[in-house]
Amino acid sequence: MIDFFGRLFTSAAPLVIASTGALFTELAGVLGIFTEGFMTAGAFFAWVITAQTGSVLLGTTASACGAALIGWALARFVRKTGANPFIAGLSVNIAAAGITDTLSIMWFDTKGVIRIPEFNMPRHYNIPYIEDIPVLGSVFSGHLLSVYISWLVVIVALLYIKKTPWGMRLRASGLSPEAARERGIRSGLYWEGAWAVSAFLAAIAGAFLCFRVGSYTPGGVAGRGWISLAAVYLGFCHAGGVFIASLVFASAEMAAQNIQSIAGVPATALLGLPNALALLLYVVSQCIRKQRAKIKLKLKNNMK
Repeated sequence: MIDFFGRLFTSAAPLVIASTGALFTELAGVLGIFTEGFMTAGAFFAWVITAQTGSVLLGTTASACGAALIGWALARFVRKTGANPFIAGLSVNIAAAGITDTLSIMWFDTKGVIRIPEFNMPRHYNIPYIEDIPVLGSVFSGHLLSVYISWLVVIVALLYIKKTPWGMRLRASGLSPEAARERGIRSGLYWEGAWAVSAFLAAIAGAFLCFRVGSYTPGGVAGRGWISLAAVYLGFCHAGGVFIASLVFASAEMAAQNIQSIAGVPATALLGLPNALALLLYVVSQCIRKQRAKIKLKLKNNMK
């Protein structure tokens, strides 16, 4: 069980980070469809910069900050021009795949897996001293830093959204931009900030996926950006719920891998399992939402 939970949290960490970023955009009023694209770009540029500098921190930070700047600029462009935000988000997904493939050919003469033998993963990316902590040490010994960062991201998001005035203004901007503006809240700025945060976290999630396997692999994101959007709704737009939903999807991914190794089922037959689960759970969550809305309406009518 200890090994299972250790692998589960490690597998879920990038999805938790990306889903939390998508949550901010949903609360701001426009869901970040671009998550998949920024995860792909984040993985590529984080790996390339890290390989050149020898610093995981510098590679990940530079990639995430660049993504945040583009996410903010995209939101500002959409807000100023009135462009469709969903089309703009899809364009990021398409552009990320094309740009990374083009640069991969230009810089490394390949569209396939990029491995750099001269680059050794810095030891500080792991946290060896966590082994000294009772129970937690045995669970997370040797696992990547992404586990702890994903927990920190969820905690910070939960506190920001529920306990700070900025979080309340963010939710107000998403619920009713007109009412928010009447109260002096600049809803457009919160929307831009939410897209920047989402792009930042998506790039970090992509970088962690890349570092986990030790190379950049085209298509390595494998639809996790789309699953992170489903996790937002499955988690009922709550940071804690998003965390649990991400664990559910990570469990499905691990189950698919185990089925493949034990039963010998072809990998192609199991690729869609997490996505099918996402669709199923999304339908279930929407049914629950409707039932809750009916109950609230019935109670309101009874009170009258």
